[in-house]
Amino acid sequence: MDFVAHVDTTLSVTNMDAVDALRTFFIFAACTILSVSLPDSLRSRFIPYGARATPAATVEPKTSVSSASPSTVSSVTRALDYVATLRVPHSYFTHFYVVSILSSIFWALQLLFHGVVFQAIVTRVRPERLHQAVSINQLMLCWSLMLAQGLRRLHECRGFSKSSSSKMWFVHWVAGNAFYIAIAVAIWIEGAGTILSHELSLDDFNLTSRFSGRTLLCLPIFILASGIQHDCHHYLYSLEKYTLPTHPMFSRLICPHYTAECLIYLSLALLAAPEGEIANKTVLSALAFVAVNLGITASTTRQWYRQKFGEDAVRGKWNMVPFIY
Repeated sequence: MDFVAHVDTTLSVTNMDAVDALRTFFIFAACTILSVSLPDSLRSRFIPYGARATPAATVEPKTSVSSASPSTVSSVTRALDYVATLRVPHSYFTHFYVVSILSSIFWALQLLFHGVVFQAIVTRVRPERLHQAVSINQLMLCWSLMLAQGLRRLHECRGFSKSSSSKMWFVHWVAGNAFYIAIAVAIWIEGAGTILSHELSLDDFNLTSRFSGRTLLCLPIFILASGIQHDCHHYLYSLEKYTLPTHPMFSRLICPHYTAECLIYLSLALLAAPEGEIANKTVLSALAFVAVNLGITASTTRQWYRQKFGEDAVRGKWNMVPFIY
């Protein structure tokens, strides 16, 4: 109860509701990752993983701290090196999609039966937001697609994985799990009022009423992006370890599978948009997190390719977004 009261007090003081808090989480997480990636002394310690990782012990602090005493610099360096050693196996990526699937199932039950956790969140959504027009068909479709995304990625993690001793910083693992817990809520929270006032019936499973013009436009984007990402992951799995990709999908992009991931969440943001709006702002904020996180990893991948295979390996290629980045 004390925790619940603390949450309510925080939301009240900051003039936020549950929707604002969720958007803030995604944007704050994106900004935090970006800030860690900017200083060389932090980026080289905490951002790379797998083949791209640089041992923390080989990283020297930037001279910008030279005004501090040698003992202070040494203490900071040792502290950073120690934190950088707090790593988990790279295979823990599988946990993200287990969490995603379990979250989807959990919220299906909560939304279907108006469970206590759903009720607790709805009471923290502003009344005017409960009147946003999001159809039950939109919500069911987006929930289904999010579940399909989790199932596919879990299959790929299990089927396209090779034994490896590589590790990732534990904060990556925490942030990834937190993202998949949060995105499972973001998918439906702007339609909370619809769920609250709706009783499930057989008409909700009528596929002919589900496909609006928006759905017919955006659903193929989701399916195509999912297929591209699956093909990319299968191709990367088929490569000999630490080999430069030569597949046509990699001819102009360093990380086309990251491009596909962003398209997947963009399509969900469009599909979950309330009536009169172009996109669902909560899912868009989740997309911002995804784009920043993958964009930084794509940049690291480019640097690694350049160091290992030479400048020609990356010349003329975009990291992730054609014509932009």
